[in-house]
Amino acid sequence: MTAPLPLAELTEAAVQPRPARSVNNEVVLYGLAALLMFCPLAFGAVEPWAIFILESVSVVLFAIWVVGQARSSQVNILWNSVFPPMVAFAGLVCVQMLPGFSAYRHATFSLLPLYVAYGLVSFLVTQCLTRTRHLRILTTSLVIYGSALAMFAVLQSLSSPSKLYWFRTPHFGGWIYGPYVNHNHYAGLMEMLVPIPLVFAFSRYAHGRERWAAASAAALMGATIFLSGSRGGMAAIGVQIAIFLWFLFKERSGGRAAFLMAGFLVLSLALVTWIGGSQVADRLSTLADHRSELSGDLRLSVDRDALNMFSKRPILGFGLGTFEDVYPQFRSFYTNFRVDKAHNDYLQLLTETGGLGFSNMLWFLVAALRPALRKTRKWPSDVNGAVSVAVILGITGILVHSFVDFNLEIPANALLFYTVCTVAAMELRFANYRREHGNHEVDAASV
Repeated sequence: MTAPLPLAELTEAAVQPRPARSVNNEVVLYGLAALLMFCPLAFGAVEPWAIFILESVSVVLFAIWVVGQARSSQVNILWNSVFPPMVAFAGLVCVQMLPGFSAYRHATFSLLPLYVAYGLVSFLVTQCLTRTRHLRILTTSLVIYGSALAMFAVLQSLSSPSKLYWFRTPHFGGWIYGPYVNHNHYAGLMEMLVPIPLVFAFSRYAHGRERWAAASAAALMGATIFLSGSRGGMAAIGVQIAIFLWFLFKERSGGRAAFLMAGFLVLSLALVTWIGGSQVADRLSTLADHRSELSGDLRLSVDRDALNMFSKRPILGFGLGTFEDVYPQFRSFYTNFRVDKAHNDYLQLLTETGGLGFSNMLWFLVAALRPALRKTRKWPSDVNGAVSVAVILGITGILVHSFVDFNLEIPANALLFYTVCTVAAMELRFANYRREHGNHEVDAASV
């Protein structure tokens, strides 16, 4: 059971030349990792104080990187294919702020710094995540973080499901799970974290106990998506597993791979059944919502209203961040719920930025996914390929979930999403490292 899975010989990928090691770059990189982990803990970074921290830290980290470049003998800026669509989107928002374009210029202007922060983080990840050693440290940290967050979410839901961190009651109610007021947003976060340990467990670089530890961590995080009650999250992780199975058996069809996958699925199912099987079954058996969120019928009505909004301004939309202010003019039903989001990221983008913004989104996704797909060949034995499969799965999960929720309107999830897309679009830069049975050896190029 501890023997490695049968794989092809490990091959060395031609990696992109990397900048010389810099203390400033390491400070920035680990600062970015801390920011990515802080934002979900701060209730998803939806409150003004958390958004301020996100924006301020991104600017400070960018300043640290600039100082490091100024002190070096040669300025080295790495390129990423997601930069052009991100710059184009910023230009579109600037046009919206001109008189007569945005329905509420203040809302558009106040949201622009947040998107600038997303852009700065994507730029800094491209410049600083250049070494395999850093990649191993960060992925290990994210797996530990995701597992701890999943355990916290389970404990909180069992002991105090109506309070955040056991002491704070949301003013407007909600369906709390983990540090999020909305359980769907917790599921969205986990959709991007689960692929990290899952892909590692099936790679050449996991052996024996660590292989099963990674699979167990993925099973725990995946189980909490079901336990959270998010049907969009359940659908998303189902699609993710289906795509991963395609990647898995495309490269190999060994019995041990199937055994490990079966173990992952059985453990996930056991956790779901043990902790909250009846609640999950009830959630799956009905389309009616029993807590403070929109029902399926109301969601469809919001979707139709959003399409009506788009038809009024199909090119530039009503302005970034204006959905909450404009939607009451188009609402076709009565409800006690406050509808401040479209509950569909695609329709919200259409209404706020029009066809130009939607086209920009498609450009961004192509720029991120096309390089990633090119790197997936022989992914079990190639670091770049394994990273690509993990980020493709994470991106796919959010894209599926976005049809029925607004994860990308939550700063913590949006920040992680843009980071994942940035990593997906990176050129080859991580060197493979060999591990011998009983004696660990790391290639010099990897450090």
